[in-house]
Parts: sequence; structure tokens; C-alpha cells
Amino acid sequence: MAEVPDKIQTWQMVQPTSRNKETGEVIPGKLEKTTIPVPELREGEVLVEIAGCGVCHTDLGFFYDGVPNVSKPPLTLGHEIAGTVVAGDEKWVGKEVLIPAVMPCRQCYLCKTGRGNRCLNQKMPGNSMGIYGGFSSHIPVPSIDLCEIKNRGDIPLSHLAVVADATTTPYQAAKRAALENGDNVVVIGVGGVGQYMVQEAKALGASTVIAIDIVEERLKKMLSYGADFVINSSGKGPKDISEELRAIRKQHQLPNYGWKIFEVSGTKPGQEIGLNLLGFTGKLIIVGFGMQKLEYSISRLMAFDAEMIGTWACLPEYYPQILEMVLSKKVEIEPFVQTRPMSTIVETFEEAHKVAPDKRIVLTPDF
Repeated sequence: MAEVPDKIQTWQMVQPTSRNKETGEVIPGKLEKTTIPVPELREGEVLVEIAGCGVCHTDLGFFYDGVPNVSKPPLTLGHEIAGTVVAGDEKWVGKEVLIPAVMPCRQCYLCKTGRGNRCLNQKMPGNSMGIYGGFSSHIPVPSIDLCEIKNRGDIPLSHLAVVADATTTPYQAAKRAALENGDNVVVIGVGGVGQYMVQEAKALGASTVIAIDIVEERLKKMLSYGADFVINSSGKGPKDISEELRAIRKQHQLPNYGWKIFEVSGTKPGQEIGLNLLGFTGKLIIVGFGMQKLEYSISRLMAFDAEMIGTWACLPEYYPQILEMVLSKKVEIEPFVQTRPMSTIVETFEEAHKVAPDKRIVLTPDF
């Protein structure tokens, strides 16, 4: 049994990157190694020893791009966590677990009507749980929504951290899209989350999956992991992509209606492609996040009888289903994960902010 520490060792975001409004000067953000208290655990809470925490685009948004946190700095970022329970609720102690990226209150109207993933009182590590987040040695969390990991075989516990967001977010998106057997799907952006969106769409019964990205190597790889066709969008406009998709439809006798388009890149070009591809009775599901604004004639939705849907995080009750897909290798994570020591967090953030990594980075505690 792991020891229960007196202090939590952690990498805190002391201040996010900011810009002087008068001079335009960029003031660099600051991550600092420190210790914070282990709180007294209340009934229904546990302390988890962290095996790994994934570096998510959202973390970079908090640190670099002015995306506001619910809890104000200083706080520890990180919400994609796997680990082992070492204290608290006795029925959980000693178990390996996933911590859901968002944990609903379970009491409000949204929770009681099946929309708890967007509960307004939800707790999210690295955002709305006070100072506590995943880039730490330990984290205190409620036990009600933990997902136990059983029979993980040869998959390292640290690697399973990606299930706690990168693979669960696409599953929630598929649910919001009402993805069914035989559906035709487009996934825009096949980096950290999109590579799982492709796999899960196929595993959930999609007939055709087309992956769109600007990186050729990513696209070639996805042909072995669920994509039937790929389109490289580098240097091309939305109309060019529409023409390539139209050619694929014509060649393979696919319909020009009812496509479900998952925009996962969170970029302006990706979102513009998604809007341009949205056609008759189609659905555009917004999975990726960006701060940019776009112009679009919403009357097109009426003319096409189409839908545009936002999706946020994932209901904790879906986690066991998604974990089963991963452990049974219906959805592969090993080819898409890399681990680094948590002590490299500063360099890792800088690198991932400049160029989105082809493999999800999981930081493992080395305090």
C-alpha cells in the first residue's frame, strides 16, 4: 500500500500568460514547483496517488491563451488523470482509478435530466477544484464518480490517463450526435482527441469515416485506425475540401445528405471547413475549442434542415463503457501516447503550444 503523504507536491500555475493592454507586451506565464496541503478528507472523498496526467489543449488554453479558470491562480492545472486511491472512502482504497475530467453535482436540474456533463456546479480538476489539479503527486477528489480500472493487462496505468478526457470526450460527442450503425462521418483534426474520435466512430458502427488534417503522417496513420479515406487540408480552402469530399462520395456512391461532421481541431480553418461541409440533414458537432469568431449564415441550417451542436466533456457514467473499449483494444491508445517526467512540464507546455503533438503527452510524477 502506498504511503499517505503529509504534503502534495505539485507544479502550480502561479500566473497565466498575459498581455499589457497599453503596450501589447506579452508577460510570460509562470509554472512553479511547490507543495500544498493534503486537506482533511470528508465523507465520500478520497486521495489519489497520480500515475499520470495528460497535457490537454485546454490546459494550454488556460496557461497561454487567456481562457479563464473558475478557480483563480495560483492553482495546479491538469484534468486527465489516472492513479491509485491511497486514503479516504474505504471501499476505494487500493484501487486503480480514472478520475472523470468533470464531476457533476448530481443534484441540479441538468444532472437529473441527463445533462450532467454540463452541470453548472461541476468540479473539474485544474479548473474548479480550488488549488488542486493533476500535475501533482496526489489529488483529493469525490469518490462517487470514480471509474475503477480492472484487468488492464500490459497497458501502463499512466497511459490510461488519456481515457479520462481524450477518449471520453469523443464518446460524449458521438452520443450527442446520435451516431448510429451505417452513419457517414467526417472528423476534422486528428490530433490528440480526433485520433480517438475516428476510432470510436468506427467502433460505434459508422459505415464511412473520412479524416481531415493538415499533417500527412497523421492521416496515413489513421488509415490503419478507423479512417476509410483521408483528406490533407494543408494550404487548401473550404471549397477545395468540399470538392475532394464530393469526389469521394461520387466515386464510392455515398449520399450527399445526413453526414455527421465532428470538428475536433478547435481552429478557425477547421471550423470553416466544418461549416462549409454541413449539408442536407447533416449535423456539425463542435468538439474542439478556440477563441476565434466566425461568420456564418445560420439560415443555411433552416434550408438544409441541418443541426449545429456543441458538446462538453463526458458523463462519468459512460467511463466504464469507454474503458472497456480501450482494454479490449476496440480503441487503441498505445500508438497515440507518450510519457514524459512531470519535471519537464515547462518545456512540454512550450513545445505542445507551438506544435500540437502527434501523440498525447502524459506527464508522470517524478518529485
